[in-house]
Amino acid sequence: MEKWTPTHEAPEPLEGPVVATITGGTIVWFVLFLAQLPFYGWYADRGHTWWIWTCLAGGGLGLIGVWYVRRRDAAIKRAATVQPGPAE
Repeated sequence: MEKWTPTHEAPEPLEGPVVATITGGTIVWFVLFLAQLPFYGWYADRGHTWWIWTCLAGGGLGLIGVWYVRRRDAAIKRAATVQPGPAE
């Protein structure tokens, strides 16, 4: 069998409001966590408490993601403002 090779170039990555997207997703995870928390007993009776803890983990990982993309955006902006030195 031959190795498959793509016949076209990969598209450029999409850049958009990354910080806003990650922040919005993090908020959704925390809202889902808070919305399910009053029903903990119902979830526990059916063995589905992992749904609640998955939402909490998603919110926690989202906080790490917000920190990461904010630092990434700051690094990109810093790199864009650096003037290239004279070529030797």
